[in-house]
Amino acid sequence: MNFIRKIVKPRNQEDEQLYNELKKLLNFSPRKINQYKKAFTHRSVQMTDSKGIPINYERLEFLGDSILGSVIAAYLYKKVPTGNEGYLTQMRSKIVSREHLNELGKDLNLIRFVKSNIDQANVGDNIHGNIFEALVGAIYLDKGYNASHKFIYKNVIVPYVDIEKLEGKITSYKGLIIEWCQKQKKKYSFDTYEDSGNETIKHFSVKISIDGELIAKGRATSKKKAEEQASKRVYFAFQKQIKLS
Repeated sequence: MNFIRKIVKPRNQEDEQLYNELKKLLNFSPRKINQYKKAFTHRSVQMTDSKGIPINYERLEFLGDSILGSVIAAYLYKKVPTGNEGYLTQMRSKIVSREHLNELGKDLNLIRFVKSNIDQANVGDNIHGNIFEALVGAIYLDKGYNASHKFIYKNVIVPYVDIEKLEGKITSYKGLIIEWCQKQKKKYSFDTYEDSGNETIKHFSVKISIDGELIAKGRATSKKKAEEQASKRVYFAFQKQIKLS
């Protein structure tokens, strides 16, 4: 019988270092190292393959997001047999929220692998969650669904998913404030405007008024963050009333 010897292309020093780091992180030996390199490549690098197709983590992020959502959905379906569709959807949204995924990416220190032409201080917090999802996508393409499921279960479900705590977690302070104001028939306004000052990074400020009275202000690098920051302050200002309503 003739045996065909599989020729394994030797890894260069950079790939070897990434391979060793990933092996520790993932608890298995990655095979398709190029998928992981893509998962950590920011679009600012402007890399393309031989066909001119961009090489960055965005497509893997899309794939990983879908896999993550399916694993969490299956877990909640089994874990909470009495939960209706609305409840399960809300709980899944809390687990895979951008804020939560950013925390996961930070906890795993995935940013250390990222190649980017933008300084880390200027890329924004969302890159942590984006590359976490891209990593899940790379694992799926390398090892399949079961390996992806195992990684998500170990790094997301076991350490972070507490059903009771999640039920009381607020995912949008802005939405909560708007809902409360509408329920209490209070007039509210969000006055959001660009406020960069002397800083090189664009900032936005927001003022929230209720029944004509200025309640809170917020300032951040995006409108959404500024509104959430100010809304959170409004929430704590009216916390007792909101909980009783």
